[in-house]
Amino acid sequence: MNDNELKALISLLDDEDKEVVEHVEQRIRQMGGQMIPLLETEWESSFNPDFQKRIEELIHDLQYESVLERMRTWKNGGAMDLLEGLWIVATYQYPDLSLEKLQQDLEQLYYDVWLDIKPDMHPLDQVKAMNNAFFTKLKFAPNTKHFHSPANSMINQVLETRRGNPIALCVIYMLIAKRLNLPIFGVNLPNLFVLTYKDNNGVQFYINVFNRGLIFSKKDIDQYIDQLNLKHLDTFYQPCTNADIVRRVLRNLTLAFEKNGDTERVREVERILEAVKDEGDGLPLSDYTQR
Repeated sequence: MNDNELKALISLLDDEDKEVVEHVEQRIRQMGGQMIPLLETEWESSFNPDFQKRIEELIHDLQYESVLERMRTWKNGGAMDLLEGLWIVATYQYPDLSLEKLQQDLEQLYYDVWLDIKPDMHPLDQVKAMNNAFFTKLKFAPNTKHFHSPANSMINQVLETRRGNPIALCVIYMLIAKRLNLPIFGVNLPNLFVLTYKDNNGVQFYINVFNRGLIFSKKDIDQYIDQLNLKHLDTFYQPCTNADIVRRVLRNLTLAFEKNGDTERVREVERILEAVKDEGDGLPLSDYTQR
């Protein structure tokens, strides 16, 4: 179908016959995301609020299906690029966000701090220098004022405002560290996401980015787990995967929408979470509070 035929098809969304409208909607959904620009054009040229609302719902559904498909592709492809996974999450609310823009933003952060981190520095000194650059020079800080905001799960928003929850600050810190060739990885602690510095020489310690990069030890984690009356699982001490991180971001997003009473978005995000789950990944949401 050419553009004129597609426009004629879209115009039938305004038909008085309900069956015609349902058939047209089904046809448009089958055509997928390619229909979005034409739908947007028709929305702009219409003065019928009912017709516009129908188009808005279709555009949202088409964009949402694109998010699901991207997430499945990312997961099935090995979830190799963490930034790409976080970008896919962000496109749920910012469908026009480009991955290239996020890459450029992070590259700029790297250039802002790379002179402060020397390869021959002691690992503790590297992290202290990274902390100073991240919190003082780049001015990242905990979003304590709006801790449960969905924006904390949107990497573009955290990059823009320099405010985020623990996992959002950790992933940006970690992505910059990776660019600096620092062996810093994410760790899935209950109720709190932290980082670990773990090199090939046996050096390992932990970093609480939400507490301005506080450095702590395995013994501190032992005490923390004991306070929670939990078993000392290996996952509480060792690096987690990119897919683990994206799943946790999505769980946080679900909880944020639950607190806002937005049940429709809760259902949608749960479907995105299903697309990135591993077999047997049945950790209840209550085990991952907004951290």
